[in-house]
Amino acid sequence: MRGMFTAGVLDVMMENGITYDGIIGVSAGAAFGCNYKSKQIGRAIRYNMKYCNDKRFAGIGSLIKTGNIFNTEFAYGDVPLKYDVFDFDTYQSNPLDFYVVCTDIETGEAVYHNYGGKDDHGFDWIRASASMPLVSQIVEIEGRKLLDGGAADSIPIKQFEEMGYERNVVVLTQPAGYQKKPNSLMPMIRLKYRKYPKLIETMENRHIVYNQTLAYIEQQEKQGKLYVIRPKESLQVGKVEKNPDKLKKVYDMGRETATLQMEQIKEYLGARTGE
Repeated sequence: MRGMFTAGVLDVMMENGITYDGIIGVSAGAAFGCNYKSKQIGRAIRYNMKYCNDKRFAGIGSLIKTGNIFNTEFAYGDVPLKYDVFDFDTYQSNPLDFYVVCTDIETGEAVYHNYGGKDDHGFDWIRASASMPLVSQIVEIEGRKLLDGGAADSIPIKQFEEMGYERNVVVLTQPAGYQKKPNSLMPMIRLKYRKYPKLIETMENRHIVYNQTLAYIEQQEKQGKLYVIRPKESLQVGKVEKNPDKLKKVYDMGRETATLQMEQIKEYLGARTGE
């Protein structure tokens, strides 16, 4: 739920008419970022505040009953299809390419998928990208077994550059100077995913790859080749946050950060504003 910071940043960008050729989102970045392509300002914070404390949405009860801490039927079914409807028509008519990142647990490698919308396996690609290991069921799509994209590529800036995107804005949810530590849950991960040694290897090395990517981002940022938006301090919010006020506080931090930097963002992007 640190992704609420990202949601705040994205809403301010939309309000300022900033457009992109492509966006790539990982985990919460996929779940919240898709609203940029559907042009639904405020949707991410709205439904998360409304349902974060709803037992149907997420929690230990859902994990015990279904194997998913975020309830698939409610969070990826009822909410976007009935209660806070996702605008598939706008999403699918918007020329912006929206990529989601998942981890193939058999190969341990990242899967980068240009998500097409309703006819592209519904919300399964988004759900797979945000399916945290240990507390989520494996999502199977087109013969692949998938989990959280953050395991293989948490910040896919190098991939996006290789795909041809030359002027990129990176939204991070950790402050400057942050370094990821080795995963303390690796003993449980090794046990649960013992049939998938490549996934285990990927997760053992995740902090190394993550910190190397941060170093690359810092270098590119200093050279003016990237624009980076990050919080000034650590975000005090849980991965499955039940307090709507905490979610709103983190969201507002994202809004404030983007608002203060808006002129610099526009200058960096040049004329890429408006329709």
